[in-house]
Amino acid sequence: MKGLKFYAFALCAALLFQSCGMNKTTKAALIGGTSGAALGAALGGVLAKNNKGQWAGIAGAAGAVTGAAVGAIIGNKMDKAADAAKELENAQVETVTDGNGLKAVKLTFDSGILFDSGKSTLRSAAQSTLTNFVNKVLKQNPDMNVGILGYTDNQGFKSAKTKAQSQEMNKQLSQDRAQSVCNYIIGQGAASSQIKEVIGFGEENPVASNETAEGRQQNRRVEVYLYASEEMIKAAQQAIQ
Repeated sequence: MKGLKFYAFALCAALLFQSCGMNKTTKAALIGGTSGAALGAALGGVLAKNNKGQWAGIAGAAGAVTGAAVGAIIGNKMDKAADAAKELENAQVETVTDGNGLKAVKLTFDSGILFDSGKSTLRSAAQSTLTNFVNKVLKQNPDMNVGILGYTDNQGFKSAKTKAQSQEMNKQLSQDRAQSVCNYIIGQGAASSQIKEVIGFGEENPVASNETAEGRQQNRRVEVYLYASEEMIKAAQQAIQ
């Protein structure tokens, strides 16, 4: 049994450490079919929920031992990254707490700004914003991990024959949009090794009511998280020794 568990963890690591060109179906099945503990052990990058039950952040190194001093060092770096991100156009920036209890940065992009309705090809205005994000934030913080999550509202596709099919189409659209963001920022010079998660959640985890046009607009979004890598945590630990 121990050997089987080790093999499963190794398989998770091998698959998830590939670039964002990974087959979408493979990644979705792996994320959905593997426990958080297994992903944490294999990758050190597992999604974490905040106290409101929403997907609030992404954990750094699984099992990392951090204290107040380490948290302060990492928090200072995250604050600087957040300040740089706030200079970007069309990005909502906030600090959140990752699964290790460390400060992380969350950027939210309205899908209407990034993409035309029902499409996953980045608009030219969005490309400019993402290029600045790479140059002013990611390249300045190569020791931060990145997670890219895509979401939609709950509006159905006219071509869908059933609600379940429409939900699956929304999930695929959100995956394609997250993938487009990933591909573009790598093309602009972001290190592919920084990007640990590219996941489309479709209609899941709404941040507003889908009963109103305003709420649906908020739910159509791409979230990008910056969180401490294992290397950043280790460097902070060494700095206080």
